[in-house]
Amino acid sequence: MVKSVIITCAVTGGIHTPTMSDYLPITPQEIADEAVAAAEAGASILHLHARDPKDGRPTPDPKVFMEFLPRIKQQTDAVVNITTGGGLGMTLEERLAAAIAASPEMTSLNMGSFNFALYPLLDKYKTWKHDWEPAYLENTKEFIFKNTFGDIERTMLELGEGHGIKFEFECYDVGHLYNLAHFADRGLVKPPFLVQTIFGIMGGIGADEENLMHMRRIANKLFGDDYEWSVLAAGRHQMPFVTQAAVMGGNVRVGLEDSLYIGKGELAKSNADQVAKIRRIVEDLSLAVATPEEARKRLGLKGGDLVNF
Repeated sequence: MVKSVIITCAVTGGIHTPTMSDYLPITPQEIADEAVAAAEAGASILHLHARDPKDGRPTPDPKVFMEFLPRIKQQTDAVVNITTGGGLGMTLEERLAAAIAASPEMTSLNMGSFNFALYPLLDKYKTWKHDWEPAYLENTKEFIFKNTFGDIERTMLELGEGHGIKFEFECYDVGHLYNLAHFADRGLVKPPFLVQTIFGIMGGIGADEENLMHMRRIANKLFGDDYEWSVLAAGRHQMPFVTQAAVMGGNVRVGLEDSLYIGKGELAKSNADQVAKIRRIVEDLSLAVATPEEARKRLGLKGGDLVNF
C-alpha cells in the first residue's frame, strides 16, 4: 500500500546567515509565525533551531526556544522536532539543553562526525549585516562537526530513554547508516526509525542521483521494514531530490534551513512557499500528504500532550 508523504519543514537552521536572505526568520515571533504557516501549508513535522534575536546567530539557549515553542503548539497540531545539532561550534551540553528543557516529541540526532564546510559561501557576498557572519563561515574550513559514538549514545539515553523522545536520524553519508544500525543492534534505539538522508553538504555525500539510490538500497538492507525514509538536499538540489524521494516511496524535508530558494535565482519568501510547492508536486503525482496524526502513528511518537511546553 502506498504511504502518504510526511513533509518536514526545517524553518531556520544554523547554516544560513541573515545577509543571505531577508526572509530568513530570526526572532522568536518570526520563527513561530513561519512554523505555523508551514504547518498550515502541509508540513506535519517542524524541525526547529533558535537564533539570537539581536543579530541572528544560532543560539542553544532554552529560554529563546521557549519564546516560540508554546506559540507553535497553541496554533498547530504539527509535530515539534528540536535540533540537537544546534549551531557550528556548540558543545554537546549546549546542543542538548533545549531538548532536555522542552521534552518534545522528536529531536534530530546526527549519526557521525564529519567535515561540515560552509566557507565557499564567503565568495557570494561582498558586505555583511553582522560582523560574526564571515568569521562563522571562515571557521568551517577547520571545523569538524563532532558526533562521536559516545555523543550519540549519551543523546539516545538522555533524550530517548529519559524523555521518550524519538529521533530524526540525520545521515550525511553511508557510514552514518551503519552507525545507526550499530545502535539498533545494541537495542539503544527501537523502530520505527525516521532516517533522514542528506545530500549536498560539503563534507558529506554529494547530491548525485546514484548516491540517492545507493543510500536507499543500504537503508533497505540495514533496516528493512523498520524505518521511514526521508530526504533533504542542500541548495538548488532541494526540490529535484525530494521529488525523486517521493516518487520512490519516501518522505521529504524542505525549508529555509536547507535552501533559501524557491526556484532558480528566486529567493523563497517563506518556508510555507517551499512546503506548498512540494505539496503541489506530491499531489500532482497522485500521492497524499500525511497529517500530523498520521506522522505520529507511523513514527511511534509519544504525543503532543506529553511535552514540556
